[in-house]
Amino acid sequence: MDTARLLRTSTTVLAVAGLMLSGCSAGSVRSAAASRPTGAAASDAGPAKRSVAPLAPLPAAIPDALKPYYGQQLTWRDCGTAGFQCATMKAPLDYNHPVAAQDLTLSVARKKATGPGQRIGSLLVNPGGPGGSAVDYAQIAAARYPAPVRARYDIVGMDPRGVARSEPVVCLTDPQMDAFTEVDNDPHSQAEINAITAADKNFANGCEQRSAKLLSHVSTVEAARDMDILRALLGDAKLNYVGKSYGSMLGATYAGLFPSRVGHLVLDGAMDPSLSALDESRTQAQGFETAFQSFVADCVQHTGCPMGQTRAAADQYIVRFLSNLDAHPLRTGQSRQLGESLGTSGLIEAMYAKQLWPVLRDALTSANRGDGGPLLALSDQYYERSADGAYSNLMYANAAVNCLDLPPATNSPADVQAALPSFRKASPHLGPDFAWMSLSCASWPVKATGRPMRIEAKGAGPIVVVGTTRDPATPYDWARSLAGQLSSGTLLTYQGDGHTAYASGDDCVDTAVNRYLLEGITPQNGKTCT
Repeated sequence: MDTARLLRTSTTVLAVAGLMLSGCSAGSVRSAAASRPTGAAASDAGPAKRSVAPLAPLPAAIPDALKPYYGQQLTWRDCGTAGFQCATMKAPLDYNHPVAAQDLTLSVARKKATGPGQRIGSLLVNPGGPGGSAVDYAQIAAARYPAPVRARYDIVGMDPRGVARSEPVVCLTDPQMDAFTEVDNDPHSQAEINAITAADKNFANGCEQRSAKLLSHVSTVEAARDMDILRALLGDAKLNYVGKSYGSMLGATYAGLFPSRVGHLVLDGAMDPSLSALDESRTQAQGFETAFQSFVADCVQHTGCPMGQTRAAADQYIVRFLSNLDAHPLRTGQSRQLGESLGTSGLIEAMYAKQLWPVLRDALTSANRGDGGPLLALSDQYYERSADGAYSNLMYANAAVNCLDLPPATNSPADVQAALPSFRKASPHLGPDFAWMSLSCASWPVKATGRPMRIEAKGAGPIVVVGTTRDPATPYDWARSLAGQLSSGTLLTYQGDGHTAYASGDDCVDTAVNRYLLEGITPQNGKTCT
């Protein structure tokens, strides 16, 4: 994956729709989207996907060197949030060479099953990112997942290594991050290309200076192994899990490593582990283009659509609007102005959930009047920038995981320029941004330890993969591919808009997933909800 954060579930989606946290990402932290990638790139990537090697499972027996971790005791305490208990657990920094003095401390939170009905066990949840806080997301799930599921499962979240409360990766100061987010991702001169490469290098250097210990050990494979320790400490023979967006990659990786320990796994907004970082970025660009066109089709049906009353007018508007932001940034009511990069980030943020489309319409209406504040607020939500200017570590963890999991999508500006035509074909409006974001990991201080892979998880119980047909961040073809790779995968399709589907208001999806989690009854493979 790249560092561009596309594969995430946005916090706005959490707040507006109660879905997930940040979903997936295979892009670059430089712009508003990012993580792993349909369309032109999908067909190009097909032969490569079929040729990659499968992820090999780990031995079922726990190695002697790891037994102390599996034997530790969780000490639960009140979290200060009604009904929640918190604990910490130890995990080895390096699974190949565990040294107690280097252990990581990972944060866990749970809310016990509320009843009625017999408790099934723990349901581990993860919102994606990479970099989304599962501890925070557990609070969302405990309030908004369907009541029958909350009644019979303890809802559990663990911040993955390098994320939030679990030894977070840190890279830049808040003012430095402000500057980073404002770098133009659609360069029109050599000076602007130089600015992009310099920003990426400064970001990578900051991560190395502040978080060198972690950068080689925040991979998805290591985070999945941490989940197995937690499973054991919770007293569960098998892992029950709901992963959104990048959380689906984490869950699928767990299944590939520990197939005999798979309980009920729901992989929602699924990623395709067989793709290269370049194919991910390109197909994700197409996913956001599809979502943007859905937004346009909806907007022009509303009287007063700020983009015009026809699709052709809207297409001309957005090109002109972004170009004008590049030349003449808008005032925002604060010291920061809204330039093209932040404007694009705000636009992408609103693609994560259909509930945000009215917010974007209003923001564009304000921008047409010279006020960029509302669109800047959408961009800030994407980057998890608070009103006081502080950033969460979401973008830092996102970059660290993505750059470790896959080799760079591109290694030089020349590589990006060679890829630009295919990106423009995939996404006429956003393709160049995604193409230049693909350069992020070229500057990373540690080499990738991961690679594209097939995840088959032979011997695992049934696994439900959920795909949304117009999902911007995790295109539907990814779900189809992952379900086909998994030896026991079942595909559940939601025909609609938005990023991920379970617990977001569709009764058909919720009923199918609930039956699987509560009764072990999988939906018919290929079942479609509309």
